[in-house]
Amino acid sequence: MTVLVTYNESAQGDAAFEAAVAEAARRETQLTVLVLTPQPHDAPVPSRLSALVEQFGVDVDIAFRSDKIDVADAILDHAERIDAEAIVLGSKKRTPVGKFLLGSTTQRVLLDASVPVLVVKAAD
Repeated sequence: MTVLVTYNESAQGDAAFEAAVAEAARRETQLTVLVLTPQPHDAPVPSRLSALVEQFGVDVDIAFRSDKIDVADAILDHAERIDAEAIVLGSKKRTPVGKFLLGSTTQRVLLDASVPVLVVKAAD
């Protein structure tokens, strides 16, 4: 089993990665990173993510989201595919209007995931 962390190059992505490293260590399991920015499967790992992996000295599996699938669906599908035991998401504050107009990936994952979900905010 593994802990799945979603990642994009942002303060929220960095915070989620750090929390996921701790969660994987606590559970004594592997860590899988799903890069949310659509990229070809043979794309290089984002430099900021490479730096985090090196900083924390962890071994991770890295996957990239296809641009043909909704973000929440991509997270849920990947979690199911790898038999994740937990999902870690970074989140940012959004206005109520923003949530109404754009929906909420975090909310969909929280409601539809079959495993525990940890939502992390970046420090201000």
